Parts: sequence; C-alpha cells; structure tokens
Amino acid sequence: MAHENEMSHVVERNIDVLMKRRKKEERKKTTEEKIADSITHFTGSMLFVYLHLMIFGVWIVWNSGIINVPRFDPSYVILAMFASVEAIFLSTFVLISQNRMTIEADKRAELDLQITLLTEHEVTRLASMIGAIAEKVGAEIPKEVDLSEISKDVRPENVMDVMESRNKPKE
Repeated sequence: MAHENEMSHVVERNIDVLMKRRKKEERKKTTEEKIADSITHFTGSMLFVYLHLMIFGVWIVWNSGIINVPRFDPSYVILAMFASVEAIFLSTFVLISQNRMTIEADKRAELDLQITLLTEHEVTRLASMIGAIAEKVGAEIPKEVDLSEISKDVRPENVMDVMESRNKPKE
C-alpha cells in the first residue's frame, strides 16, 4: 500500500511538472503565435463550417437570380477571389501553428529518448548487479537468461546505423 501511495505521489509530481512546463511554454508564445493558434482553432471548428455554408449559400442564392434582388457578383468572380485569398491566409496560419507544434513534439521526443536511454542504462546496471549477487550467493542462473547480453550497454549510434542500413533502398 505504501508503494502505491509513493507511486501516485511520483505520478502526481510528474504531472504537475509537465503542466507547469506546458503553461510556461504557453506564456512564451508570441502574440503572432497566439493569433495564429486562435485562428487555426476557430477555422478547425464546425462553427466555421456553418458560417461558411451560410455566407456562401446566401452569396450564391443572391447572385444566382433565384430571388429578385440586384446581383453584385453574377459571375462569382468576387466570391472565387475571396475564397482564394482566404485559403492562402488560412493555410499560412495552419502552417505557423504546425511548425510550432512540430518544435514542441521534437522536444517531447527528445525527452522521451533521453529517458529511454537512461532507463536502458539503469536496467543494464541492475542486470550486472543481479548477476554479481547471484554469483556471490551461489544461485544458479537459468540458461535461457543471458545476463551477459542484458548487461551490455546499448550504443544508440550503433542502433541508428543498423536502422539506417536497413532503411536504405536496395539497388
């Protein structure tokens, strides 16, 4: 039970640290980034879709001649230009937000990699210690457990070299 409380304390502490970090990163955003994120958030909503359906629907009906009102864009050239300019700006705002999100994702991936490497190193040390303890107390280690292999440090550069060599297209 004490271990469970300790674990929840560690998890809570980690969550608090990560939340504080996220808030700190949010405060560091420039005004332009905040504007781009707000626009991207709004344009990715159903409200944005409904507004466009309404605006474009009214525009098309107004200029189609279905109702008896003076048409201001009978060929829909203004509508097409409006939609094109809007698409340019919206795609730019989305790219700005995605670029920032990619930077954040890269930071999280780097943190994850560092923690994984640290964990691997610690597990390797533990395997060595278990082997030494087993030897000291005269415990027999089952043949299927290869402590010599587990006790070796993994070299990330070697793993990456193997991955790159296997990902190369065959000529």
